[in-house]
This record gives sequence, structure tokens and C-alpha cells, in this order.
Amino acid sequence: MAASLDDILTTAKNLTAAVNALAQNYLNVQGQQRAAAITGSAVLVNTGFGRLAMVNVLVAGSAGAIYDANVAAATTNQIHVIPATVGVTWVNVPYIYGLVVAPGSSQVVTVSYS
Repeated sequence: MAASLDDILTTAKNLTAAVNALAQNYLNVQGQQRAAAITGSAVLVNTGFGRLAMVNVLVAGSAGAIYDANVAAATTNQIHVIPATVGVTWVNVPYIYGLVVAPGSSQVVTVSYS
């Protein structure tokens, strides 16, 4: 027995919803936003909860840090150490309060987050 038009449309709707959810999850893990060329003192990149996806060290220097905090001056709740060498590090770590990036001396870093 053939499926009715209503069954076919419901299946298409469910498939579309599943593909959209998959795409959204992919973007959340890869990072939907970017903060480019952070250097010098600590910077409050984002407030509220989210996910730190990637750290890219563009210019090497001493190691820096990334904190789960809602003010740039915060130095507690460290969630990642920024490597002292040039390169990309996939982090994929959630944060609750906000994202503070504190590059090390002479470092230039870019972060991707959702």
C-alpha cells in the first residue's frame, strides 16, 4: 500500500528538522563567532554561557590563559592554557559566566566560540 501525501510531507518535515539540528550542533562545536588578534591585557570576549571551540596562536610568546569569568580582571576559573607556540588548538570546552582571554607576553591569539 502506498503512503499518503500527508505521511510523505510529515517525513520530509521530520528530515528537515533533523538536518537543521545537525547543522546547528556542528556550528556550536566549531564556533559560530570569532574574536581576532587579541593581544596585550585580558579581554572579555563574551558574557554568559557558551562553548570555547578553538584557540589559534598567531604570534608566539609566553603562555597565556582563558578564564570562565564575566570581568576581564578575573583570574579564577581557568579553563584553558594558551600554548606558547604558534598553532591551532581545538578546545571544545563549555563556559558558564563568560569568556576572558588573557594572552601571554607578546602573544597574538584568535579564539572561536559559540
